Amino acid sequence: MITVTVYSTGLGCVRCTLTCRCLTAASIPFTVIDLTDNSNAAHREFVTDELGYTEAPVVLVDDDPQHHWSGFRPDLIDRLAARLLEQGSDR
Repeated sequence: MITVTVYSTGLGCVRCTLTCRCLTAASIPFTVIDLTDNSNAAHREFVTDELGYTEAPVVLVDDDPQHHWSGFRPDLIDRLAARLLEQGSDR
């Protein structure tokens, strides 16, 4: 099963909100980590220092440092949904 993590800057971020709505509409389960919460400082460092992003949302698939993106990317969400459908049909 694919795991998806959305690193967000909160409800005020339109791109973060749209990304979460798109993932929900595509029936892709995900976890949201709010980077504005001080208790998530280690996650914020990971996103900025290790992945190199300065804009939210950042979407990480399968905890794979090679499979991630930043910003609202409905095209990549569609690809991910198609991948999930393929995996489901392989069972």
